[in-house]
Amino acid sequence: MSQPITLHEYDYLSSRLEGERCRCIPQRDFDYLERLCLGQVSDVATTTPFMKPALRGGGRALQVLNYAGVIHTPSGLQIEVLPKLGRALADSEERVALARSVLLKMLCHLNGFRHIATTDAQIAARKLPLFEVFVRQFLTSVNTVVKRGLRSDYLQRRDNLLFLRGKLLAGEQIKHNLVHPQRFYVEFDEFFTDRPINRLLHSALKKILSHTRVVENQRLCRELLFAFNDVPQSWDIKADFAATRLDRGMDYYKPALSWARLILEGMSPLSMHGGANAMSLLFPMEAVFESYVADISPRWLIPSFHLSKQVQGKTLVSHQGKEWFRLKPDLTIASNGVPLWILDTKWKLLDDSKNNGKAKYGLAQSDFYQMFAYAEKYLGERNGDLLLIYPMTDSFSEPIQEEFRFSARHSLWIVPFDLFDDSPSFCPLKLPDPLLDKEIFKA
Repeated sequence: MSQPITLHEYDYLSSRLEGERCRCIPQRDFDYLERLCLGQVSDVATTTPFMKPALRGGGRALQVLNYAGVIHTPSGLQIEVLPKLGRALADSEERVALARSVLLKMLCHLNGFRHIATTDAQIAARKLPLFEVFVRQFLTSVNTVVKRGLRSDYLQRRDNLLFLRGKLLAGEQIKHNLVHPQRFYVEFDEFFTDRPINRLLHSALKKILSHTRVVENQRLCRELLFAFNDVPQSWDIKADFAATRLDRGMDYYKPALSWARLILEGMSPLSMHGGANAMSLLFPMEAVFESYVADISPRWLIPSFHLSKQVQGKTLVSHQGKEWFRLKPDLTIASNGVPLWILDTKWKLLDDSKNNGKAKYGLAQSDFYQMFAYAEKYLGERNGDLLLIYPMTDSFSEPIQEEFRFSARHSLWIVPFDLFDDSPSFCPLKLPDPLLDKEIFKA
């Protein structure tokens, strides 16, 4: 099998060109992805565009959009898409490993994907492609289940036996054994490991075995499959998930079940699998960044302040007695229930060297309109500040010290968020000097 292709958000794929920000892939894989991009692959269940047709070097190409994760093609090609943050790092040798680690760290805080073990994932990320990190995490969680024991369940059976067991079924006894009085047609309960959750894990292991390329992962997967010899694979994935229940003492199944759901049903924000068996897992980076900032920011707040996520109480306009265009800032900071700060995350790369009226640091006018609407609707006549939060890079490592003033009451500040420093006592949100005296965030 070929080695995985690694690229970053907004990089290109081509069938004939290899160069900066463009990777060359076999023609059959390019044709498949192009048809997928144009909606011509009928058996793949996704309607979300994750790449678009483009021109590169005078020929057809595909540009990956703002998604990170893994794309598989039917031929077995793996394409690893990492956050564009990695492209902005100065050290080319470390940027892939760092970008992969940052993505995994953020995914730990994404709703529905919190079952990654952060430390193990970051260590493995420096040596393994992203997909193999996911595989290793799944296999480790299944290994925990096997070590603690596959849970069995009572399964009701009917059989014609040579001895009496359970309850004799009189009607069936007369029907089947009228001339065989030595037999007993009975109904009884038997203790089996054949239960929905175990069938799902078996099916997920089989699927992973056909995709993983790392010898160590293949070896562990085969070893785990031996533990499921007495468990059939699932014949109806949806029905088995619906029937799955975690009884008392089965919490150790949760990570493995979450991974199995991801592998078999594709529960990531964007997943693709169809008749071609080309499993792919992609994550919209705006949602990943927003979720990460929202999840860890409360720990840096002064206790008298409260942070709320995705407040939806205001709309932009009223029309014919109805409210239109709901306004949902990513985060609000309130004291005694009164909003004081409005925070919004933007997964864009700024450049503080472009501090002129034309380039405007790379800021978007539409984002300022959005923040102005938030200020008017959520802060109103009260004094308050607004923050636009961007990922920190070498070209944007310090907050813009000068405010952007909407009015005498409302000021907008542009600040970076450090995704690289993992120190538990370090506040990743860097504030400009005028805001440090307001004592809302801890130092």
